[in-house]
Amino acid sequence: MKNPIRLVSMTIVAGLALSACGFGGDSGSDSTAADGATTLNLLVPTYSDQTKSLWEDVIKGFEAENTDIDVKLEVQSWDNINDVVRTKVQSNQAPDILNIDAFAGFVEDDLLYSADEVLSPDTVADFQESFVENASIDGTQYGLPLIASARTMFYNKDIFEKAGVTAPPTTWDELEAAATKISALGDVYGYGLPLGSEEAQAEAGIWFFGGGGGYGDASEITVDTPENLEATQFFQKLATSGLTQPDAGASDRTPLIDTFIQGKIGMIVGLPPTIGQIAEKNPDLNYGTAPIATKDGSPVTLGVADHLMAFKNDGKKQDAIKKFLDYYYTPDVYVPWVDAEGFIPVTKSGSEELATKESIAPFLALLPDAQFYPSTNPKWSATQGAIQSLIGQVAQGKDAAAVLQEIQAKGDS
Repeated sequence: MKNPIRLVSMTIVAGLALSACGFGGDSGSDSTAADGATTLNLLVPTYSDQTKSLWEDVIKGFEAENTDIDVKLEVQSWDNINDVVRTKVQSNQAPDILNIDAFAGFVEDDLLYSADEVLSPDTVADFQESFVENASIDGTQYGLPLIASARTMFYNKDIFEKAGVTAPPTTWDELEAAATKISALGDVYGYGLPLGSEEAQAEAGIWFFGGGGGYGDASEITVDTPENLEATQFFQKLATSGLTQPDAGASDRTPLIDTFIQGKIGMIVGLPPTIGQIAEKNPDLNYGTAPIATKDGSPVTLGVADHLMAFKNDGKKQDAIKKFLDYYYTPDVYVPWVDAEGFIPVTKSGSEELATKESIAPFLALLPDAQFYPSTNPKWSATQGAIQSLIGQVAQGKDAAAVLQEIQAKGDS
């Protein structure tokens, strides 16, 4: 049976002071602006250099049609957004609309509107069914699917030829052999291993899934397992043997992909926007894509989806939220937005319009073999936070078993 698509979960950890949080004031007392207009606070993460301007275009179009509603945009990096969200929620300043990944904890605290409370029936019906299923808890949809993605291996064809690697690896042993040849060239890195806090849970998960392990399911978190240990020891060996970039434990995905685009890495796992970034930053890069190497060559990828969600707050903005969300999900607005960001659309209308795009097709083909985070497990957020802060230590030589045990303990606490 195919695994249903689950949303990716970014950790919520302590950190930012209230003064850094942006919106200011109690969300309930901020229902109307001085001119009598309703103010909606929209908090989103950065997907690309154009994320802010894309949202600004959406807001400009919406406000032109809804002069009684002002939308106040706040954009945060993925490194910061969960700190910001936690601080806002704890101080009763939750945004009215949030773009993030995990929503189960907010549902447990009865903070969110259900989808049918803030979307028209036509908008709900346009979501692909698999995404609706995994945006739901106990049969009620709370998450509003936004974008989908899968991962694939990107490799530098010129580096492969120079190193004498004749084909992209399909197994871990082949990957190690290819990385060894590439690293021996002396001026490039064999494999890009991002174990920094930005998305360590994704890189580690790819290796876990590829070794027959994973993170568990909605009822149980399973990090400390023999399969995951074997996978961790393997990518630890890559790092400590000099087959990756230096300081892999602190390397974040975004800058490391830029290093690949600059032609300095032989292999790296990328996502749909990577294709657009290559076209923009280094169109002459001679690269290819291939399935991710696994322990035995069996196909697997990491599937992810992010969501919008609407907070109840003082209850006075429900109609305004519904107007904005229905506007955003209209095909004329949503499809250009998701296309510009380079992700896979989650609506039926969007999929029909973009299915033939060359930049999306390789990733759509991988979705049947995708595995996902257990994001509806209430313990996943804590687990992910532990992964992001601890898994990088293995690249520095710390005992892999001890690291997995510590992550498991923090997730279970």
